[in-house]
Amino acid sequence: MNIVILSGSPRKDGNTEMLAQAFAEGASLRHKVEIISVREYKVAPCIGCNACFGNKDNICCQKDDMTSIYEKLNVADMLVIATPVYFYGVSAQLKTVIDRLHNPIRDTFNIKRMALLAVGAASLPNLFDAILAEYRLCLSFFNIEDAGTVLVRGVKDKGDIKGCGALKEAYDLGTRL
Repeated sequence: MNIVILSGSPRKDGNTEMLAQAFAEGASLRHKVEIISVREYKVAPCIGCNACFGNKDNICCQKDDMTSIYEKLNVADMLVIATPVYFYGVSAQLKTVIDRLHNPIRDTFNIKRMALLAVGAASLPNLFDAILAEYRLCLSFFNIEDAGTVLVRGVKDKGDIKGCGALKEAYDLGTRL
């Protein structure tokens, strides 16, 4: 499989990136894996103009790095969403990329499986509820198989994730694909 991980952390080498890397190491034993750190891409928010629906190639009127992300997703068999939790949602950087998937070009993608990796500082039992609701809606709407989730609570400072077993859990999820 070709696996693309959209890593939504604005913090370089933070807990979310460590979790995504652990998953990638496990999955790359049998699959091709690419991590896209969305903070490294200049992607403007969707402006809701629907121009992409009105042309034959579904080209967005905005000229930015989203074109490169579309190209990478076009060859993916699996998508992994990796995000820190900010106010019970995905990071703004990742949300911008997700919103740009409003483009009908998404219907040409061959993504059949999806996984979710999420890291939050709080320890609340319902910390991931909003993200999980959005994730499940996407699975259902696009008829995509759920490949699994790794949800990590109580991880705030850079490197905190190293001591909680989540990196092994993500690695193991990757190896089971």
